[in-house]
Amino acid sequence: GPTEGLGKIIQRFPQKDWEDTPFPQGIELFCQPGGWQLSKERKQPTFFVVVLTDIDSERHYCSCLTFYEAEINLQGTKEVEGEEESGLIPPAEVFAPKSLVLVSRLDYPEIFRACLGLIYTVYVDSLNVSLETLIANLCSCLVPASGGSQ
Repeated sequence: GPTEGLGKIIQRFPQKDWEDTPFPQGIELFCQPGGWQLSKERKQPTFFVVVLTDIDSERHYCSCLTFYEAEINLQGTKEVEGEEESGLIPPAEVFAPKSLVLVSRLDYPEIFRACLGLIYTVYVDSLNVSLETLIANLCSCLVPASGGSQ
């Protein structure tokens, strides 16, 4: 079948909008500018920043880290001598893109790349740290004003 699909938000933090920072609608459309496509090989993670401007001319810097992971829940069918045989596609045959996105009004791409890299490492290596706790700690960090000391 076709290998391109639509993205969807699987999980977000915080789960509800903050009063001064609403969640950008349609952000999943910007995470994969080339389209959400399955791959026959695992690709290297990629990082990029998209700047979205809302109706009030406020900028939102969306830092995206995209990686590919084996897809094990695909159902496949193949024909064997005129009969259809159903079964799972072997997990290593298809890799699906997944994006981690950090949205901010601040333009700190290298800091956001490091934060997303940390979240990615915890997720991929299945470290014994809850993602919710990790993200809560990152959200509570104080960020210096532009031009201030680090």
